Amino acid sequence: MEKSYIFEYLDENDFRKKERSVRKYNMLAYKKLSFEFYPAIRKGTFLGEKVGEDKKNHTESYELKLPTDALFAKVHGEIRLHYTVYLDKNVILLTNITPEGILDEGHRAELSTYKGVMISKSNPEKDMFKINLLNMLQK
Repeated sequence: MEKSYIFEYLDENDFRKKERSVRKYNMLAYKKLSFEFYPAIRKGTFLGEKVGEDKKNHTESYELKLPTDALFAKVHGEIRLHYTVYLDKNVILLTNITPEGILDEGHRAELSTYKGVMISKSNPEKDMFKINLLNMLQK
């Protein structure tokens, strides 16, 4: 019989908020996460970069980079799924989706865009400056 893992959450409400924010602002990342990455991880194919291992507790920690627009990644950072695998319990603990700031803010309020990139309501000038700077460097 095929070994399958069960998903659990460190903080399910917080994780779901960030997941909905990813769905709203980056549909490609959400589709890959829901239809490719989650099923593969459930089957035991641990995707992403292994960032930690605890031999005592039989756990492995991973970070999976989700597809992100290059300009968004430069302004806010890569969208990453963080999870921990409990090998002896067949449990995967979904811990976080980063970058936290913009995803939390995207859940609380409708974010606006500037030149096709989301900008935060708390620091719009900083985000617009980064976008303008990156656009100038590309020319």
